[in-house]
Amino acid sequence: MPESSSAALRSTPTGVIHDIGYQRYAGPRLGRGHVFGALYVHGLRTTFGFGRSAKAKIFPWLVIGIVTLVAAALTAIRSQIGEPVATYAQFADSMSWLVLFFVAVAAPELVSRDLRSGVLPLYFSRPLPRGDYALAKLLALVTGLWLLLGGPQVLMFLGAAFTTKQGLRGVWNELLDLLPGLLYAGLWAVVFASVGLLIASLTGKRAFAAGGVVAVFLMTTPIVGVLSILPSRSANELAGLASPSTLVQGVGIWSLGDLLVENGQEGIGVGRFGPVYALAAVLLVAGATALLLARYRKVAS
Repeated sequence: MPESSSAALRSTPTGVIHDIGYQRYAGPRLGRGHVFGALYVHGLRTTFGFGRSAKAKIFPWLVIGIVTLVAAALTAIRSQIGEPVATYAQFADSMSWLVLFFVAVAAPELVSRDLRSGVLPLYFSRPLPRGDYALAKLLALVTGLWLLLGGPQVLMFLGAAFTTKQGLRGVWNELLDLLPGLLYAGLWAVVFASVGLLIASLTGKRAFAAGGVVAVFLMTTPIVGVLSILPSRSANELAGLASPSTLVQGVGIWSLGDLLVENGQEGIGVGRFGPVYALAAVLLVAGATALLLARYRKVAS
C-alpha cells in the first residue's frame, strides 16, 4: 500500500460521538425510607403473584380461595344455626397447614430468585443497607401471611355482625372475639415467615428452597409425637417446643384459653409451661431474624 494511502487512513475518523440527550438526575433524592417501602411493596405483590405470570398466580390464589371458601361456609352455617361453629382463633389454627405450603412457595419467590439471578449487588447499593433488604422481604411475607389468615376472619366477622340479634352489643362482642384471632394469626405469620425466609435464603434454587421449608416444618412433627408419649409429664407438656407449628399452638392455648381449645376438645397440653412457650417463640423469631441478617451480610461481602 502506498505511504500516502496509509497516512490518509490513519487521519480518517473511525467513530462519532452522538449526543442522545443524557442528563444528570435533578429530581428529589427520596432516600432510604422510600427504597425500603418500594422493596416492601414489591415483595408483598410478589407474595400474591402480582407482576408475575399467570402460572405463578395459580397456587397463591388457590390457597386464598380455599381459606376464603371455608370462612364463607362457616359464616353461612352460623347464620342458619345461630351460633358459631368455630372461633376466629380456631379458624386460624385449622388453616395453619395451608400457611405452611403458602410459605414454601412464597419465600423462595421473595429471595431465591434474587440469589440466583445475581441482582443483590444492585439492591445493596446506597442508600439501601444490607439489612434493609432482608427486613423488607421478611415484613412483606409476614404481611402476606397475616392477610391470608386475617382477611377471612374479617369476612366471618362481617357475616356475624350483620346476622346478630343482639344489636350493637352483639357486634361489640364479636369484635372482642375477632381481635384475639387476628393477633393469633399474626403470631402464625411472624413465626412461619421468619423461619421460612431464613431457609429459603440459603439457596438460589426455588425447588430446593421450597422442599427445605416443608421438610423443616414436617420433620419436626414426629419429634413432638415421640416426646408426647414419654412417661414424664413435664416432657409431654414441653413436647410442643420441638416444632414451630406446635410451638405457636402452645402459645395460643396458654394465652387464649377457651377461645382456642374448648372443653372436650384435644389440644397441646402446656401445663405450667405456657410462659416457656411464649419465650421460646420470641427467641425463635429473634434468632431466625438475626441469622437472616447475618446471611445477607455474608452474601453482600
